[in-house]
Amino acid sequence: MTGALKFLENHEADAAVGREASEASPSSNYDSSPSRNITAVLGDTTTFRCHIQKQGIPVTRLYIQKVVKGSQEIFINGFDSSRILVVPPEYQKRTKVNKTDLSMEMTNVSVSDEGLYKCVVFSGTVDTEMPKIHLKVTANYSIPTVEKECSECNYDEGTAGKSCQLSCSSVGGYPQSAVSWTGLNLSLINVVHNESSEDPYSKTWTINQTITYNCNQPTDVSCAVGGAVSPTVSIFCAECKKLKFCVTTD
Repeated sequence: MTGALKFLENHEADAAVGREASEASPSSNYDSSPSRNITAVLGDTTTFRCHIQKQGIPVTRLYIQKVVKGSQEIFINGFDSSRILVVPPEYQKRTKVNKTDLSMEMTNVSVSDEGLYKCVVFSGTVDTEMPKIHLKVTANYSIPTVEKECSECNYDEGTAGKSCQLSCSSVGGYPQSAVSWTGLNLSLINVVHNESSEDPYSKTWTINQTITYNCNQPTDVSCAVGGAVSPTVSIFCAECKKLKFCVTTD
């Protein structure tokens, strides 16, 4: 058999791994416990651990799969004592299975790796599906930058104070977040621009918000996005006094 035909045979066999593990046989055991959550930072390494209750039982096969589009599953990595499994190209260099502790290490985690995974362990003729593992991916937002621009005194609608425009921006974070302000009276904030954009490649987010704020005294302000906090800036709002006009007659 040529190498090309051998690869095709293995590839077709591994394409059926997900179906094989998904089909519940009369002797299969299913653990309906809630899924376990693990968190990984974008670009870091995480480990999926397939815990089994009965220790010491020889494991002949292990399939680690990702659940996509409802109930559809794709094979990620694993092992089979009777043959070599072909790992999908996108996971060949990023995943490594430990047969001793039934775990899989995944390096260079990306946002697209986020989701639900499951382990299917085969011991002899019995296959046991472990509680599912939910991988949550996070990425730290950059330290937000704050820009300020304050106008002269205004007296609109009986108010006396400066109107300041404040902008807060942060990039490179995941999941999508929002801007929060510290040091401001929320009732005096007027949001004039709010924008969130997703990078098409990394799937990380850029967050921008611009507000106007009326104040009549010095105020220290900072903004936060996804846990990242900006340096404090001071708005110097000197007190404004209305001019009084006196009209006299001879």
